[in-house]
Parts: sequence; C-alpha cells; structure tokens
Amino acid sequence: PKVTFAQLAKETLEYSKAHKLSFADDKVRMAKLKEWIGQRPAESVSPQQIEHWLLSKSEELKPATLNRYRALLSLTFRLGMQNGKVSANPARLVRQRKEDNGRIRFLSPEEEAKLRTVIRNDYLQHEAELDLALNTGLRRSEQYNLTWDCVDFERRQLTVPRSKNGETRHVPLNDAAIYALRSLQASRDDTANVFLASDGTRLCSPRFWFDAAVEAAGLKDFTWHCLRHTFASRLIMAGVDLRTCQELMGHRTIQMTVRYAHLAPQHSLAAVQRLCDTEAVQKAASDTTTDTGLKSALAAESASAFQAIELPVVA
Repeated sequence: PKVTFAQLAKETLEYSKAHKLSFADDKVRMAKLKEWIGQRPAESVSPQQIEHWLLSKSEELKPATLNRYRALLSLTFRLGMQNGKVSANPARLVRQRKEDNGRIRFLSPEEEAKLRTVIRNDYLQHEAELDLALNTGLRRSEQYNLTWDCVDFERRQLTVPRSKNGETRHVPLNDAAIYALRSLQASRDDTANVFLASDGTRLCSPRFWFDAAVEAAGLKDFTWHCLRHTFASRLIMAGVDLRTCQELMGHRTIQMTVRYAHLAPQHSLAAVQRLCDTEAVQKAASDTTTDTGLKSALAAESASAFQAIELPVVA
C-alpha cells in the first residue's frame, strides 16, 4: 500500500517533539498541511502543487512563515526518504521566499504602556511572561521550555540547555527578570516547568493570550518575536556595545546583531550634533588661528635668516 502524507506527518511530529525546540509551531503548521494533503499518497504531491498552495496562502502569511511551511514539508519528505517510504522530496524544488530581515519591529515606550494596560486588565497572570521576555531577550521556544533547574537565583543567571544554534548559553538576570521569575515561582506548586498551561502541562506558546492583547492594545504588525527585537534595541540605545549585545542575544555571528545598530538614531544624531557645539567650534577655530600664527612666525624667521646670508659676488 502507498504511504499517505498523514503517516509521514505523524512520524515527523514525533521527530520534532524529540529534537526541535519549535515542536509547538510544527504541530500547528502540520495540522494545516494535513488539511490540505491528508490521506493522499505522499508521492502524489508535486513541487508545482506545493508552490500553488504556498501562493494561495501568500495573502495571509508572510514570506518567512511560508518558508517555515516549506521547511516542514521538506523535513517530512526527507525523513520519509530516510525511512524508505518515499523516493523523492518535492519540497526541495520549491523556491524560497525572500524574507525582509532588514525591517525590525520593536516596542516604543508608548506602545508598551498600552500593552501593559490591556494585560493588567485582562491577562494579569501573564505580565511576568512579558517582563521576562523584555529583560532577557529569550527566544519564545527558549522561554517557554524553561524548567526551574535552569534558573540560578543566587548567581542571577539562567541556562538555556539547547539554543537555536544547538549550543548551551547562559543569560544574566537583571532585577526585573528576577522579580518576574520569583512571582512565577510563587504561583507554581512544585512543578518542574516554569510555564504551565491551564491543564498543568508545559506551556510552549503565549499565542492564546498575547495575540489578543496586542490586538486590544491597537498595535500593528507586532508579534512575540518583536519583544526580542525590543530587548536588543534597548541595549543599543543604552550604549551597550555590539559584541556584548551579540552575546546577550545568543547570535552566532555579529552580522545578526549589526541589524540593530540603526535603532538608536537619536544617539547618532547626538554624535554628529557635537560638530555644531559652540564651544567645540570656537576651540577648533582657536586652534587653527594658533597654528596659522605659528606657521607665519616660522616663515618670517626663515626669511630673515636667508636675508642675513652674504652671497658671494660673481665676477
């Protein structure tokens, strides 16, 4: 019998749960893919059909999200090939969408005030989650997979056992982050997981409350990941150097961090504005005058010395 896409999807989710931090997202996306392909034979899916489906979703989904669907499809067929259940991976022949990585959305103080007002009125039990994100820059998967054994209150540090880059990293905790974690700890009943769903299981996504809060606050084009952008932009605006910001963000390369350098235009303006500072201009003019006077004096002295030389008379 031919293997159905649904069978491959089940095995892929088992793999994702065991090996990927983005399992919660994979689960949601796979449900959409199963609605589309379902019980059809996996090998009946062509690159053209995948491209057509992605195009049909381009009005509602951003290029980055479409690329995640493509990547999940590719993983599904790749695992199927490794297990000898399919012979090809049609998703590999589907083009990647161009993502706008240069545009970075971050939270202004005014927007934060609006968002906090909504959260305090309707989702007060989740404010600590917001505070932890804003003060650590943790990725969503890193934050919502936290367990209490990763939190060291004495050293004011939390450990991410496996980051997006597959490495362990250590995140320092400021006063606001410590307070957020303490308040979370006080509301938990000796559970291993820092964040829990209403049924007591580990909570891997804030979507069920955060998206509604963002909409109620009137924020446009703002997602949970924008809180991480906000953390980075505020570091830069506070004068933190790029190398330190790179370490705190857990970026593998400095190029990822450099994207945030332009987010402090007032600091760049302050730098060039110094050229117009009255005292600085006067000092520069004074230095120029002194330098010119010195050159004139040296030139006059040299001319005088030259005139004093007795030249031999040529017959």
